[in-house]
Amino acid sequence: MLNIVLFGPPGAGKGTQSEKLISKYRLIHLSTGDLLRGEILQGTSLGLEAKKLMDQGQLVPDEVVVGMIENKLSANPNSKGFIFDGFPRTTKQAEALDAILEKFKSPISMMLALEVEKAELINRLLERGKVSGRADDANELVIENRINEYNNKTLPLKSYYQAQNKLSTINGIGSIEEIFGAICKSVDALL
Repeated sequence: MLNIVLFGPPGAGKGTQSEKLISKYRLIHLSTGDLLRGEILQGTSLGLEAKKLMDQGQLVPDEVVVGMIENKLSANPNSKGFIFDGFPRTTKQAEALDAILEKFKSPISMMLALEVEKAELINRLLERGKVSGRADDANELVIENRINEYNNKTLPLKSYYQAQNKLSTINGIGSIEEIFGAICKSVDALL
């Protein structure tokens, strides 16, 4: 099973590249946002718990998100693998994910880290904001805060996977196809 953590700051191209990876390697996309919405729509106990917290403006705790991920893994026992998008965001979450995957005898294969300079990220997000209408992509100050939040809280996760020899850094500058080519080279070397 091929399990990939797709990693990078806001605007690095994770969404674009994950779609291409899913298609080429027939992986299941595991986005925490999608999982939350799905569990809420299905009315599961985890979904109801998450909705209650979200309605109060609170973050959904790690154990609820981890439970949802475990449900998704259990529901897809014959999958060729998963792309983890938006999770894990902290070392604590990575450790919890490792514990779940151990139950399925299918560890994380690699972390693909898209690396893009801050100025390019800001330009990409401002451009995306013009098209998407997303408020968090239209304001340079908000974008800088998101990038700083990533650098302060999420970036240390690279060290976690590097210590396990699972980190593959990819230059996230270039055409979509050039970047995807570099990603495939890294994935194929693992396979």
